Parts: sequence; structure tokens; C-alpha cells
Amino acid sequence: MIKSDIRHHPSHRWDSLGIVSRIFHVARTVILWILSIIHFFPLCSLLVLMGGVIDPRRNDRPQRWLFRNILRVAGVKFEVCYAPGFDRKKTCFFVSNHVDLWDAFIIYSAIPQFVRGLEHESHFKIPAYGWMMKRFGNVPVPPEGNLAKYKQMMKLTRESLDQGISLIVFAEGSRTLDGLVKEFNPGVFRMAIQFGYPIAPMSIVGAYEFSRKGDWKLFPSRIVVHMHEQIPTDGLTKEDVDPLRQKVQEIVAGPVNDYYGV
Repeated sequence: MIKSDIRHHPSHRWDSLGIVSRIFHVARTVILWILSIIHFFPLCSLLVLMGGVIDPRRNDRPQRWLFRNILRVAGVKFEVCYAPGFDRKKTCFFVSNHVDLWDAFIIYSAIPQFVRGLEHESHFKIPAYGWMMKRFGNVPVPPEGNLAKYKQMMKLTRESLDQGISLIVFAEGSRTLDGLVKEFNPGVFRMAIQFGYPIAPMSIVGAYEFSRKGDWKLFPSRIVVHMHEQIPTDGLTKEDVDPLRQKVQEIVAGPVNDYYGV
């Protein structure tokens, strides 16, 4: 188990650096961003073009290689820990904590099966990334209050699951501001019970030390993803939504809390 402390957050690491070290670190971050962007856009565009003529499932391995390689280029040491009861082939909802925009690369690198995500519809407007997510079948999540788009989201979600495509959900709804796991929203748990598919909790540990919301700097980090055993939803009802939500939140938060000594 990795041990750390809340004092190891990037803000504290940055404050402890001298002027020369800060200049070096800024230069390093700029170089890493340039290398990552140069690496991402051409290969991402190639995958989009390939997706126009080849079934995206056949592009799954190249996509996973691309995302893992982007993490390497950005200076991340990456590791995945699978629970003994984790089923690599079971179609499910993967529920993870949400740290930063790099989470998409982390999660796609960790999940050992064909998977797509439930993403806010605004993400589909991002150049290259949005094009790839739309072509590969990610499900857009509309703003609250749009009933027609909500029904469409539910339809696409059910179709994806029934086709054997697992879906990723950030149940917090927004990125963390302190590295810790916030309260989960109930939406994905309602869907899991309604559609009868299990939930696979995921814990991303160490990503906040690499990059965080509101800060463009990148720090050398080791990121570990914990893949927990799937939780079945067969036989559950709407009364079980909140207990299921709390259970999954506690599982996801466990390794994160251990990391920070909470």
C-alpha cells in the first residue's frame, strides 16, 4: 500500500521549491505538455480515421496503447492492482473518483476490456478528443432539465450495455479540489439497478500529485489504479439506491484515504 500525506500535495511541493528549482520545473512542465500534445493529436486523429472504416472494438488495443504512452511521455509511473474477485470480462458500470482531465487516459489504460464513457456533452466539442469520443460511442450526458436528451442518454446507455460495452462514470460529478473523494451522486446507481448491471468500483491514487484542477503544472508521480470486485445489482430496488451509493463510495475512497492517512 502506498503511504503519503496531505502535505505532499502539489501546492505544498511547489511552495517548498527554490527559485532555480521552480524555473527548472516550469521548463520541464512546458516540455512535457508540448510532447504530450504532439503525441496525442496526430495519433488521436489517426484513430478517428481508422474508426471510420474499422470497427472501434478492433482499435481498442491501439487506443489503450496510445493513452498509456501519453502517460509515460508526461512522466507518469503507472500501475494497476486488480482485486482477486475482479472479472475482466463482465459488462458493468465502472465508477471512479474524478481527479483531473488526465483521468480519461488513466482509466482507459487500466480497464482490460472494451469500454466507453458517460461524458458531459460539452466534452464532445473538444478538438480531436471530442471527435474520437463521439465516433467511438461515448454517451453524452445533457444538462439537467432536458427531458428529451435525458431519454436519449438512457436509450444509448442501455444499448451499449446490451452490446457488451461497459461504461465509465465519475459519480462525483466534478473534479476534486483536495485529492479526496467527494459524495457520489445517485444517478449511475439508479441506472445500474434499473438495467440490472453490476458496478465495478475504481480508485485512482496518486493522480492529484501529478496534475490537478486549476493548475497547469505536471509533477513526477506514480499513479496506481485499484480495480475492485464487481458488485451485483440483481434483485435490488429503488430503496437500495442510497445504500449501494454509500457502499461504492466507501470502497472507492478506501485506497485514497489510506494514501493520505485520513
